[in-house]
Amino acid sequence: MTTNDATGTKGTRPVIALAMGDPAGISPELTAGLLALPDIREAAHIIAIGDRRILDEGAKVAGVTLDLEASSLDALDGVGTSRHVFIDLAHLDPADVARGEATLAGGTFATRNFRTALELAHVGNADAVCFTPFNKQAMRFAYPGYDDEIRFVADVLSFTGKVREFNVLEKVWNARVTSHIPLAEVASSLSMEGILAELELTRACLKNAGYDEAKIAVAGLNPHAGDGGSFGMEEIEIIEPAVERAKALGFNVEGPFPADTVFIRALKEGFNAVLTMYHDQGQIAMKLMGFDKGVTMMGGLPFPLCTPAHGTAYDIAGKGIADVGASREAILLAARMAKKTAALSAAA
Repeated sequence: MTTNDATGTKGTRPVIALAMGDPAGISPELTAGLLALPDIREAAHIIAIGDRRILDEGAKVAGVTLDLEASSLDALDGVGTSRHVFIDLAHLDPADVARGEATLAGGTFATRNFRTALELAHVGNADAVCFTPFNKQAMRFAYPGYDDEIRFVADVLSFTGKVREFNVLEKVWNARVTSHIPLAEVASSLSMEGILAELELTRACLKNAGYDEAKIAVAGLNPHAGDGGSFGMEEIEIIEPAVERAKALGFNVEGPFPADTVFIRALKEGFNAVLTMYHDQGQIAMKLMGFDKGVTMMGGLPFPLCTPAHGTAYDIAGKGIADVGASREAILLAARMAKKTAALSAAA
């Protein structure tokens, strides 16, 4: 692919592979909306992947006109970057889309798009990967081993490194020690080593996003951060020792703070991230603060991977009212991180 204005030494704009998500939800209209935004055009060169018929239906719903260059996977080396590129896999007839329903057809469509985008980044044809929302039930219909995006990425790329999900708003990030596990297993899953590993990954991902001296707040597990052991000993025995060890290693980190006030403290005191102990401890706060702008970022991969934090919104699909804001933020974050990664690589 001709990348005269791509990232790194070849120019200024990173190349982002954008996989269309679940066709029964708002993903087609979000994808179309993104491809029509002038600031996305300025920030990144997009290689979108899906079915052009599904995309055109989405463009009608979004009320946008698209100017895209068509390409096959084999012909990418010959296309330019003056227009976004669309790779038409021609794998789903719009007549087969059951709007508002999780189906095998929808899951097959989304998993193939996602796999293709990951493979493009893996071989160096893209600097980052983004996708519009998936429906996990539909993805499991098509890929029975699909626990979440992290598992799928590891399977596709045979990646054995540590990958963790971050939720990102403009002013604060949320990292977490445990993620998609039952609440009953959270306390027994905590360890000082695990918390230190999450702090290390959080600091590295923030650096790639432009935060060279990231300030991180750590949440406690129990009410009032254990209240001196009155409501649990995890803060005293595990979390606080991990924080003190991180400080000794040079991390700008404080805590543990009570989870019900840690995000207020983060916003008032300029913390760049909050490390929470489990999924909903951070997710609830982040979605209340910015549901229409929240981004989910997978940290630890060789390339940035971002998506809007919201879901497929089956209830409003096709109504033309879907907000492209979070998807836009996902592309812009991926672009910033790709540029930073390229700059760090060039300086190494």
